[in-house]
Amino acid sequence: MNSLTHFFEGLSPIMQGFTGSMFTWFLTALGASVVFFIKDIKRGFMDTLLGFTGGVMLAASFWSLLNPAIEMAELSWGESRAWIPVAIGFLGGAFFLFGLDQWLPHLHLNEPITKAEGVKTNWNKTVLLVLAITLHNIPEGLAVGVAFGAVAEGIPGADLTGAIALTIGIGIQDFPEGMAVSLPLRRFGLSRWKSFLWGQLSGVVEPIAAILGVALVMWAQDILPYALAFAAGAMIYVVVEEVIPESHSNGHTDKATLGLMFGFVLMMSLDVGL
Repeated sequence: MNSLTHFFEGLSPIMQGFTGSMFTWFLTALGASVVFFIKDIKRGFMDTLLGFTGGVMLAASFWSLLNPAIEMAELSWGESRAWIPVAIGFLGGAFFLFGLDQWLPHLHLNEPITKAEGVKTNWNKTVLLVLAITLHNIPEGLAVGVAFGAVAEGIPGADLTGAIALTIGIGIQDFPEGMAVSLPLRRFGLSRWKSFLWGQLSGVVEPIAAILGVALVMWAQDILPYALAFAAGAMIYVVVEEVIPESHSNGHTDKATLGLMFGFVLMMSLDVGL
């Protein structure tokens, strides 16, 4: 971990966020590459992985985002009112994802195209499925960028090791997300190569969101508690609205729940232990 920390110390803040998000994108692509070796996996196993993804996102939302946001808000708002900017940012992130969910055309896993959500469009099932996973990745990339931006500004409670731990945790849960796109596309009849290309494409938004997160924090340091809570609210919205329902929709609720618990513990361990 020390060598990894030294590597990031030699980068500018923007490059730190970009490099971290490129790592998460790489793991999305790595997950999508599974399609070259298998055509499908058992639904119970996929639901376990989806639950794991939700657990990582939930733990990251608190340990890496909400808790630091509260600590930072206490410095300027005082302990009794620190919840105010955090609550505003948290709800802002949730409503941001709610708006995207209502507007952006997308399709959840294993749903017929007739159940596509968002603005009505004639886009095919492949594009709609990729857009659904892309929605997940916006708050993840933003969280990585905000974390590195906080370190760059020397905010108390923000450290490079914590930002790296958040990046590793999000990258780990991006692996099954890549699989969750490429394998269904393969079942739809796409070639392995096209399934992989579409699967990894779902992660392209993360570097963009990460750079935006770093820039916003460096431009206006006072918004940091809001930005951290915003990313947390967006991530929890995704978990509750999409990840958990999807992982429980095929009767494998116990496996999905255990996956969530392990994912939560892993992310908590990374954040607290490192």
